[in-house]
Amino acid sequence: MSATATVTVAGVPGVEIAYDRKGAGPPLVLLHGIGHHRQAWDPVIEQLAESRDVISLDFPGFGDSPDVPAGIPDEVDSFAHAVEAFCTALDLGKPDVAGNSMGGLVALRLGQLGSVRSVTALSPAGFWSPRERSWALNVLANMRRVAQRTPDSTIRRMARSAAGRRVMTGMIYNHPAQRAPEAVVAETFALRTATAFDRVARLGKSGVTFDGDVPDVPVTIAWGTHDRILLPRQAARAHLQIPQARIVPLYACGHVPMNDAPDLVARTILNTSASASTSASASASAEGLQAED
Repeated sequence: MSATATVTVAGVPGVEIAYDRKGAGPPLVLLHGIGHHRQAWDPVIEQLAESRDVISLDFPGFGDSPDVPAGIPDEVDSFAHAVEAFCTALDLGKPDVAGNSMGGLVALRLGQLGSVRSVTALSPAGFWSPRERSWALNVLANMRRVAQRTPDSTIRRMARSAAGRRVMTGMIYNHPAQRAPEAVVAETFALRTATAFDRVARLGKSGVTFDGDVPDVPVTIAWGTHDRILLPRQAARAHLQIPQARIVPLYACGHVPMNDAPDLVARTILNTSASASTSASASASAEGLQAED
């Protein structure tokens, strides 16, 4: 189901968030990366929806969501608060959340805020060195410039061949040839037209990092072993900073791993949310024993 929710963020009303929803069960919210859109999650939606109420959204200014109105600060917390308001609007309670790249950074921040039940962060931003940050943002900015300058007909023609898909998306997928041609066209147009891209890129260049721990919810940090945007060595920094997090290598996956290994990614997300259920049951049992005492 495709729909739009209108929420208030930082006291500013009228923030529109487009989303898709499928399945039944505990809610699971999916967050995409900078320049992408909610359809990045399409390869894993069906599998996740077998046991979860899956909601994939477009951040404001990306995909089908218009940019935020004036007055909302340019900071990671604005994205996190937008997701919080969205979850409230849909009456999701504390959902499980999974995010990729920028979405992974926001997912971890939601974990810090206590707004979610579990966090799965796939190649999250925020654990980079200054040089690595510049590399990542410059690569994505160059991809956007190419998308803006390439005629529509050329994009569609290139997407029809495996070689063309490698040229267009080889920096974000390790197996770009297996990406569907129509998906490559759609995500190229989404990168081209993302109204918030430049603003969010400037925010990233200002020195955004993930600070602190996420001590109170199950966290999995999964990194593609062939990530060319956020290099896999950044996973070690994430582990030092969030020592209780489960670190999962996503073998033969690139920066956006959902298309490279959908079964592995879906299993990783479901395992994290299952651990949240186990933790909740254990806490409830402990509270019951204390009450009896």
